[in-house]
Amino acid sequence: MSTETSPAEVEDRLRDVQSITDAALSRLNDHDLLAELLERTRAILEADTAAVLLLDFSSGELVATAAAGLEEEVIQGVRIPVGRGFAGRIAAEHRPVILDRVDHSTVLNPILWAKKIRSLMGVPLIAGGKVIGVLHVGSLTAREFTSDDIELLQLAADRAAIAVHSLMTLDDRVAAAAVQRSLLPPTALPDADGAQLAARYVAGEGVVGGDWYDVFTLPSGELCVVIGDVTGSGLPAAVIMGRMRSALRAYALESDDPATVLARLDRKMQHFEPGALATVAYAMFDHGLGRVRICSAGHIPRSSRPRGDRRNRGERGTAVTGPARPLPPPRLQSRLCPAMGPPGT
Repeated sequence: MSTETSPAEVEDRLRDVQSITDAALSRLNDHDLLAELLERTRAILEADTAAVLLLDFSSGELVATAAAGLEEEVIQGVRIPVGRGFAGRIAAEHRPVILDRVDHSTVLNPILWAKKIRSLMGVPLIAGGKVIGVLHVGSLTAREFTSDDIELLQLAADRAAIAVHSLMTLDDRVAAAAVQRSLLPPTALPDADGAQLAARYVAGEGVVGGDWYDVFTLPSGELCVVIGDVTGSGLPAAVIMGRMRSALRAYALESDDPATVLARLDRKMQHFEPGALATVAYAMFDHGLGRVRICSAGHIPRSSRPRGDRRNRGERGTAVTGPARPLPPPRLQSRLCPAMGPPGT
């Protein structure tokens, strides 16, 4: 028996690949590109259904996001735990899976067998070396998917992963920026007798996330300044930053000792955010700015200088505040603590 591929088959194969890699798809927005890609994939593979499930990293579940011929999955918001069922197995094993029998013993989603799908083929969506979802197609008639079919489906999945990753990254950046803007102090900082306060925040390389600063006064009139940095970037770091900022303010109302405030914040972090790592510097200025107490948990060193003096004084770092009029140098009480995070980090 001859296994040679005919010229017509080669031409069909090239046409299928061109359909998936068509440069015109790049002119579509990410949502439309995903929908069009599913329709083309279903047509090329002569399948009856096609669907994309994206990984929700916070829950460890795959969420039905887009579909062609299987819209019920999206409408009902189907969620599949990674490692369970057909799609969950693909995500857990990072490899294609083919099923020639679809029932309760092989798939977790009842919609698939209720729709009388007989055969399924799925591949992982991979971006940045991580699985971010699953693309699968189904047939209402029994069929044997081939290695060529898997290659075409993986090609479509790779194209979909680019669009999905771009969409997820954009949404993450927008959300992180919104969270950060809502938590950073406004341009007009609190009034403090004898001091002029100024702050400027610019995200490194345009990436927002866990950096923050805060300036507030206590009921006692003391001025408090905070600079912190949660490792990582994007929405996860911004969310942790927001929790730390709120917790530090609450602890500041309970104690006039910066070291105690940061110790309580560290305890909170280790219990509720065990995988996070952050550095924080917290300073309290007494009335008249005659004394400042600082505790640093792994943050970069500070610097201070008299007004008009451009030379750094003391440790190298970033200036936080400066007196509005010539004042005697404040008495400095400083304490260093380890960075906040899991024990041993």
